[in-house]
Amino acid sequence: MANSPQARKRARQNDKRRAQSASMRSLVRTKIKQVLAAIQSGDAEASSTALQSAIPVIDRMVSKGIIAKNKAARHKSRLNAKVKALAS
Repeated sequence: MANSPQARKRARQNDKRRAQSASMRSLVRTKIKQVLAAIQSGDAEASSTALQSAIPVIDRMVSKGIIAKNKAARHKSRLNAKVKALAS
């Protein structure tokens, strides 16, 4: 346990940031799952719409440092490929 006042404050800040980061990571996963569910249903228009709503969220999490740039690029690329394959 933190004993000094500044160590107690840092512990509070870390807990707060950890909770916020977990919430944002959960949001990204939810958006990705929504795109995959739309693809699974076979609806090209719904999956395209879901992808368009997921991409800005993924990019925002990269800028906040929640996920790595290459991981975001990988997710976007794979989701986009699946949506394009469904549309054709």
